[in-house]
Amino acid sequence: MHHLVQRYREEIAPQMMEEFGYSSPMQVPRLEKIVVNVGLGEALQNPNALENASRDILKITGQKPIITRARKSIANFKLREGNPIGVKATVRGERMYALLDRLINIALPRQRDFRGVSRTSFDGRGNYTLGLTEQLVFLEVDYDEIDKIRGMSITIVTTAETDEEARRLLELMGMPFVAARERVVA
Repeated sequence: MHHLVQRYREEIAPQMMEEFGYSSPMQVPRLEKIVVNVGLGEALQNPNALENASRDILKITGQKPIITRARKSIANFKLREGNPIGVKATVRGERMYALLDRLINIALPRQRDFRGVSRTSFDGRGNYTLGLTEQLVFLEVDYDEIDKIRGMSITIVTTAETDEEARRLLELMGMPFVAARERVVA
């Protein structure tokens, strides 16, 4: 059992039950999945970009990503329906907790001028999305093996009903949110 799971059961769930007045432990929000997505506009001109991004996501998440394809044709971008335009991996269970632990304790603090992540990047349904500008913040990715620095979005999906509950869950898990008075300048 990952130490975050144990901490959730022993400390976080009881504290949230007390704070939000849940009557059952099953009402306490928990993590459902983490989705790591890399958009590759350059995949149309460079077919190796998909391969290289897939390799990086495989190293970061521990599982093989799927190729995402365009849903619509857009003439201005020379994009046809069905063209490969990105890769994504959905991580659940033990790997999800390991990825969140590495994200919070290793990857985010390695970012240049890091002061915390935005408190407002919730979607209204208790899910949190943050963007990373480069894959190199993860120790698994070797600088000498990458072809290009790529950004990615990481979405943390919770069972929380509201953003407030999800924010508190992530705070208790150790997510380094920026101080309430300070704003993130990106």
